Amino acid sequence: METATGELVALIAPVILFSFTMTATPGPNNMMLTASGANFGFKRTLPHIMGVMLGCVGLMTAVALGLGSLFTAWPMLQTGLKMVGSAYLLWLAWKIATAAPPSKNSAEQGQPMSVLQAAAFQFANPKAWVMAISGVASFTLAGDGFLLSAALLISLMALVTIPAISIWAGFGVAVGRLLKTARHWRLFNLSMGGLTAACVALILV
Repeated sequence: METATGELVALIAPVILFSFTMTATPGPNNMMLTASGANFGFKRTLPHIMGVMLGCVGLMTAVALGLGSLFTAWPMLQTGLKMVGSAYLLWLAWKIATAAPPSKNSAEQGQPMSVLQAAAFQFANPKAWVMAISGVASFTLAGDGFLLSAALLISLMALVTIPAISIWAGFGVAVGRLLKTARHWRLFNLSMGGLTAACVALILV
């Protein structure tokens, strides 16, 4: 029992570093959160932030329960997921690129992503799958220690994700304060849309 406890404690620092690295580095979620922070403000982006965290927790839990092994048994399932994820991400990139400046009527501007939308997107997000599969494979213990180590991994990942991705939303808010004209906003949204679309390369590689 003492050995198992020691192994769990030894996992804490590596899991925190892994979680921060995976969630704080550029990817589809963070590009969209930057755009959302700039266009809608931090408060209205909070549901998006919570949705990303809940979606990642749900995905990692599903992988820990064995969902990830389906890709090995049915490779076409992974291919189909890539295609769906690519199409959805391109649609989101288009919405970001063509978003109206915040100064315009809110009905024209659109709405920030909801908790459910952001959570569902994680199941089509290749970076979230890489995080879930590599995390479960690397930071869970064999045998009787599996469930406790999986719970530790998922709990720490949830705690780290919120501040890590909030940095990007906050960065978007800061950038938004510097954009003074409609032309600046159009260029910013076009850039964020282009960067989001570029993430499709991560899916199709």
